[in-house]
Amino acid sequence: MTEETRRVPITLRGNTERLTSILRKGCNTNPRGTRETPDPTPNRPTPPSCATGVTRAPPFILAGLQSDALGSTGATAGGTVSSLALRSWLVIAPLSTSFVDARAAFLDAAAAAGARLEAFPHPLRGVQGEELFVDVAEVGPADSDADAQDVVLIVSGTHGVEGYLGSALQRHHLETIDRDRTGGATLVFVHALNPYGFSWVRRVNEDNVDLNRNFVDWSASTPANDDYAELADLLVPSSWTEIEQERTLLGLMGKLQDVGMERLQQIIQGGQFDHPTGLFYGGTGPTWSHRWLREFTVRRLPGARRAAIIDLHTGLGPWGHGSLLSSNRRGEAAYGRQVEWWRDITTLDDGDSVSAVVAGDWLAAADGFSPGTEITGICIEYGTVDGITVLQSLRADAVLHAHGEPSAPDALAIREQVRAAFLDDDPAWLHACWPTYHSVVTAAIEHLG
Repeated sequence: MTEETRRVPITLRGNTERLTSILRKGCNTNPRGTRETPDPTPNRPTPPSCATGVTRAPPFILAGLQSDALGSTGATAGGTVSSLALRSWLVIAPLSTSFVDARAAFLDAAAAAGARLEAFPHPLRGVQGEELFVDVAEVGPADSDADAQDVVLIVSGTHGVEGYLGSALQRHHLETIDRDRTGGATLVFVHALNPYGFSWVRRVNEDNVDLNRNFVDWSASTPANDDYAELADLLVPSSWTEIEQERTLLGLMGKLQDVGMERLQQIIQGGQFDHPTGLFYGGTGPTWSHRWLREFTVRRLPGARRAAIIDLHTGLGPWGHGSLLSSNRRGEAAYGRQVEWWRDITTLDDGDSVSAVVAGDWLAAADGFSPGTEITGICIEYGTVDGITVLQSLRADAVLHAHGEPSAPDALAIREQVRAAFLDDDPAWLHACWPTYHSVVTAAIEHLG
């Protein structure tokens, strides 16, 4: 990284900030046609108040207390509970600030819940020099038990940095778990599927690979995305000076005018396999996390009759809202089950979700993990800030790791930028995210049972 690059703050300023604002305003219609505010911190819902003795409860099961209006989908108004019970829901520990802290908190919660634990070491080290692991905690019948026919698999950290929210939700679930309400299903928590990205505060893994572009058929030709080549140097230039940011933003604005927002999003986010330092790169073969997930599920799922898989993500959609994304096509049996269980589903294949249509996401490949198991998977995508702010953080991160010094002290500013794009340390955001998680898990347990 040059001295010129180091002197320039990562935060946008001057012409770059104005250009970003213009680009954001030109892109404030999402693929579903609803307007999104250009403010990177849109209006936020107010969390429930505990000031009075009786308060309307959120629409999910509080620990040990059933909401009187929660149906099988969990998408109903809450019941009335005491202020004390509501406080027990509101006490959700803040997001962790490092992989070390997140892992320790997860393991402590799992141990307190009486979970069976396994740790799987990653070959590389984290940003603090720490050892990295994928950890698995299981609550309920073991896979060797005759009763272990149904599994709910809950995965955090597919996209590294997004795992800080997933970890917090998994941890709170373990801290408040009621074994009498698991319906006989085994809950399997996979913590930090991409531990390298988790620790280094990156969306991608140690190879700059997006795991949700890596699950393609590697025996065939990789999907083509020829239009990405025109944008490759604009998206990830050789430096991140303010001059380069202005130049490349102008180029991206020109492309936006030419093709429109929906097409531009598809070119950038759909996945590409020809630019190893670029964005949304799919790799050259199965990554470490890819191989681990296949090996684990091939070992764990064959004894299960049915399995629900819930993959936790952030970075797309309205602030604090959990969009339910299906990797299946309409008309498929799995899609029918998703609609029956969770109702408000959008499928990536239709192109009408908060995400682009992607090549190589792992939920789309999940049926092959255990052909004898009926698998019903869903992605929960939680919104944070607007898409341009997210894109700018990914660009800064890609430039740092392609052309800079990721271990240098000034790289911390970029990691903070990425974290701010994919997470919100405001407790209200975490509280806004919890109900969707809980209702999705609850519906999966009820339908499996």
